[in-house]
Amino acid sequence: MNRRKKIKQLLTAHAKKASAKLAPKNKPKYISKADRAKLEAEASQAPETPQEN
Repeated sequence: MNRRKKIKQLLTAHAKKASAKLAPKNKPKYISKADRAKLEAEASQAPETPQEN
């Protein structure tokens, strides 16, 4: 691999990483197991209260 090709390869890799960082992220934010359990407990307590119509 000649020097010019190596440099071009590095520059394109850096550019690709930079554009990937700016791209929107579709992955949902991570919620820990303890937080999920707490949210589930709160959700299960909420419907137990009687609602008057």
